[in-house]
Amino acid sequence: MTIKTRHLVVFVTAVFVAGFAAGTLWQADNAVHAQGSKVFELRTYTAPEGKLPNLEARFRDHTMRIFEKHGMSNVGYWVPQDAPASDNTLIYIISHDSREQAAENWDSFRADPEWAEVSRASQVDGRIVSGVEAVFMDATDYSPLK
Repeated sequence: MTIKTRHLVVFVTAVFVAGFAAGTLWQADNAVHAQGSKVFELRTYTAPEGKLPNLEARFRDHTMRIFEKHGMSNVGYWVPQDAPASDNTLIYIISHDSREQAAENWDSFRADPEWAEVSRASQVDGRIVSGVEAVFMDATDYSPLK
């Protein structure tokens, strides 16, 4: 499978899983509310060989909380089921109040001293991210999650 095909498969899978999970959450948990014109950001991270557990630990233990501190809402996190992507890929969706707010959120996140320390500490044995892809998305008028 070519890299382009693999990325397409990962993206389509992520969108399908995100839509299914969002619909399930919408029905099962009233904590997820339609909030107007949120901007969703689909991010796919590729980790060097053997580093996916380190990347997941950083998100689990620190990054998700720091995202919230900087106005980013955590929507969901996934790893592909099938190799080779299951060995090195983390896919997640966060939301922002607007595209402009997304830029401000990322700037404040990157400038956060706590994030700088977490990033440094998580990479003492080498980088844990080798690639990042980001796609900004708008919810459709028929999407259960808006």
